Amino acid sequence: MSLPPLVEPAADLSVDEVRRYSRHLIIPDVGMAGQKRLKNAKVLCVGAGGLGSPSLMYLAAAGVGTLGIVEFDIVDESNLQRQIIHGQSDVGRSKAESARDSVREINPYVTVNLHEERLDSSNVMELFQQYDLIVDGTDNFATRYLVNDACVLLGKPYIWGSIYRFDGQASVFWSEHGPCYRCLYPEPPPPGMVPSCAEGGVLGVLCGSIGSIQVTEAIKVLTGIGETLLGRLMIYDALEMSYRKVKIRKDPNCAICGENPTVTELIDYEAFCGTISDEAAIAAMNSTISVVDLKKMLDDRDRGEDDFLLIDVREPGEYEIVQIPGSVLIPKGQFLDGSALEDLPTDKRVIIHCKLGGRSAEVLAVVKGAGFSDAVHVGGGVLAWVNQIEPDKPTY
Repeated sequence: MSLPPLVEPAADLSVDEVRRYSRHLIIPDVGMAGQKRLKNAKVLCVGAGGLGSPSLMYLAAAGVGTLGIVEFDIVDESNLQRQIIHGQSDVGRSKAESARDSVREINPYVTVNLHEERLDSSNVMELFQQYDLIVDGTDNFATRYLVNDACVLLGKPYIWGSIYRFDGQASVFWSEHGPCYRCLYPEPPPPGMVPSCAEGGVLGVLCGSIGSIQVTEAIKVLTGIGETLLGRLMIYDALEMSYRKVKIRKDPNCAICGENPTVTELIDYEAFCGTISDEAAIAAMNSTISVVDLKKMLDDRDRGEDDFLLIDVREPGEYEIVQIPGSVLIPKGQFLDGSALEDLPTDKRVIIHCKLGGRSAEVLAVVKGAGFSDAVHVGGGVLAWVNQIEPDKPTY
């Protein structure tokens, strides 16, 4: 959908800026007026990770005058496979500061505002009011619904992207001219049903593909050129190298942008999306052990003083990276479809673990429901094991 320019042009470009943006200026659709609009624009990137990295870099290179970065995390070595705005020397640094330094190296004419805080209902409205457009680089449903609802309530355009393994999606949501994110996804998926990138992985270069599309859409919205993805969902399959588009219509019954909205202010998004299901939370209550407890139990088993079955419910690729000694791999899916239950021993206690504890809690609910009432799961999972018991082992 074609849209009017979002921002007015800046008064002028300096001689140095004309030299820098000359390849833009000679494109008729952009020209001097379009570049001045970019200079006058204020864009907020939520996250400086996989999608935020290429987004920030290309927004800076394009000459967006003011960039905001919302990010509270630090750079981890596992980020570097895809978060190209950071380098080896940035490991352990604030992601926001690392991203700012990279942006300044790309384009010193860009003003960078850091917001080193977790985005939530208490600060999102004040932050978003300072910017013309929001680019979302988050990887969880709670923040996506938070960003969408704040954008709807403030009338801001929202450039959305999503990545997982080899698949990516992107769209533009702007309730004043078309559908919002809730029109496409009225409800979040059940907790635990959609793995995160941390659980399922992501091809590093996919971040560049989707992040670049997000920046392209941002430039089009800011300058008023071309046909945007408003009202369309772009779906990319990197393995097949295929792109396809699906039409999205504004839902008259949408909870926040429909004719009779039921969401008229920000809500509790963690509760709305959930981290684990109610069944998993109930199952884990009084049935969670620590990795210290597990280590003692393993030592007792080695001495013949105890016996149990330790089950790792992660995926095979994760198991190859790091394992807790003595664990047996049975992926979560085999419990959800019931195939793993018939082989569980009835004469041994069952102990379940995953990477962090979410998947194991979901499996624990299934196992307890099948009659294994003394089953427990390991809080913190294999990451807690490495951090507290075997720090020489790798993490991911």
